[in-house]
Amino acid sequence: MSAALDAGPFFHGTKADLRVGDLLTAGFRSNYRPEIVMNHVYFTALPDGAGLAAELAAGDGEPRVYEVEPTGAFEDDPNVTDKKFPGNPTRSYRSAEPIRIVREVADWTRLTPDELRSWRERLAALRADERGEIIN
Repeated sequence: MSAALDAGPFFHGTKADLRVGDLLTAGFRSNYRPEIVMNHVYFTALPDGAGLAAELAAGDGEPRVYEVEPTGAFEDDPNVTDKKFPGNPTRSYRSAEPIRIVREVADWTRLTPDELRSWRERLAALRADERGEIIN
């Protein structure tokens, strides 16, 4: 199934300080709904999409974007694809299998303080609205 989705390269955004070869695994709290433990690791084929995720990630660390490679099967992320939007315009995916860090990416677009504030306000509104449910 995964081979037909996207050839990559793929990216993951986080505030974690990771090293080449580290594996990211499912089982951690959502950055968007911290009461939910995620069953998947999420990634995208767009560096700036991963940058947005890094900026919005929980924690106090510096936002970071990593090039990653899936170690197993992956699927379209239903939170931003056909269940909510047609197709997969954000080229976003998820995997129940680990993803491996390939390298840290330096050339991604940072959000301005106003953009970051706006995104956080949107996420807060989604948390307050049951329609903002995460498909886990």
